[in-house]
Amino acid sequence: MIKRKFWLIPALLVLSAVLNAGADVTWDYPLAANLVDGKGGYLVLTNKSCLLDSDFEPHDLVTLKLRATNRGFQLRNAAAASLEEMFEAAEQEAGLKLYVKSAYRSFQTQSSMYQNRVERYGKDDNVVAYPGSSDHQTGLGVDILNYDWTKREGMTKSFGETKEAQWMEQNAARFGFILRYMPDKQEITGIIYEPWHFRYVGSEVAGYIMDKRLSLEEFDVSLKKAIADYENRGGDFVALCRELNAPPEPVILSQEGEEGEPEVSLFYQKTP
Repeated sequence: MIKRKFWLIPALLVLSAVLNAGADVTWDYPLAANLVDGKGGYLVLTNKSCLLDSDFEPHDLVTLKLRATNRGFQLRNAAAASLEEMFEAAEQEAGLKLYVKSAYRSFQTQSSMYQNRVERYGKDDNVVAYPGSSDHQTGLGVDILNYDWTKREGMTKSFGETKEAQWMEQNAARFGFILRYMPDKQEITGIIYEPWHFRYVGSEVAGYIMDKRLSLEEFDVSLKKAIADYENRGGDFVALCRELNAPPEPVILSQEGEEGEPEVSLFYQKTP
């Protein structure tokens, strides 16, 4: 229970009016505004047109405790927790054992991999992402294989024919992951089909993207268009997100203190 002076009530009314400004404008995108407002950075887009800075490093990296081809792989905390759930579900539901092949990579590591690829093949063949454009630098992208493919020299689209790849494509969204580079999206993403590469975006967004078979680029375009349309109609996207993320309205229990002074006691109900 929180006590406030009686004069706080007008202030609350003013704040409510501000938060409800533009309430007559409808946000009609299929996902709630506060799910796609970029909070947490889970929807950050990286490609050759949207490069991360060379010194960008996620602030909440944690070391994965999963089956992997090497030790020390890291992901951002939320992605790591969801990946653990996905690995467990794959084994319990389908008897499949998954292995992490790669996770977070720094700009410097990605740069070395890119240069080695170009030197080996004499060109950029869209297999290794350009430095700054890689999902791996976000700490949200992860490469996942089965045991057999961990023993192979490289990764090819044939991995998509395995039970593990098919299960992941069908179920990853439940755990907040999308298939980042789909087979028919190369012209949009600039990257070949990678049935092993998954990207964390959160479960609600992942469900929408995978259901519509969108690339992250297509989702980003549609979202920006929806925000622009909402604001062109008089809405305030930032204010809408603030309203949706705000605690529930307080319930006034009394307007006098123990000694009869003009105080107001407020009780904030828990959200459902």
